[in-house]
Amino acid sequence: MIRNRIGTGILILLFYLLQTTVFHSIKLANVVPNLLLILTVSIAYLRGRSEGLITGFICGLMLDMQFGTVIGLYAFIYMLIGFVIGHWRKIYYADEYLVPAILVGAADFVYGIFYYIVEFLLRGRLDFGFYFLHKILPELIYTSIIALILCRLIFLLEKKLYYPKGENDNADNPG
Repeated sequence: MIRNRIGTGILILLFYLLQTTVFHSIKLANVVPNLLLILTVSIAYLRGRSEGLITGFICGLMLDMQFGTVIGLYAFIYMLIGFVIGHWRKIYYADEYLVPAILVGAADFVYGIFYYIVEFLLRGRLDFGFYFLHKILPELIYTSIIALILCRLIFLLEKKLYYPKGENDNADNPG
């Protein structure tokens, strides 16, 4: 249990650093892939609601501290996404790699809508079509493509590190 939390903490820090440094250098369509969202969805998908909720809260809080104009907005959105995605753990097997990428795309869409509502709609900026075409859609596509690679890596890491030999047989279906 402690090993899971330490490993998750290291992954959060690594993904945060990658998202805020390396991937800011390689923007496509003026967007950066949401690595912390990929991590939150992956952890929630692999470990369930409570782990997803905690991981989402920590990831969101880290983004709030750096980019947030409303403290707690990212933490709330990520926490909600982590909790909801955690329900999918019992529906699909952990060895399915396409499902988490689709869930990441859906989560990124929900994230974009929430962010639009709080940051733009409530301030009287009503041009949703422009925001959707120039921010939500490009980020959703970029994040989903990166998720295909990173989800697989996270799942392999989870299988190797957190399931000692002999327990690996149950790693394919944690639910």
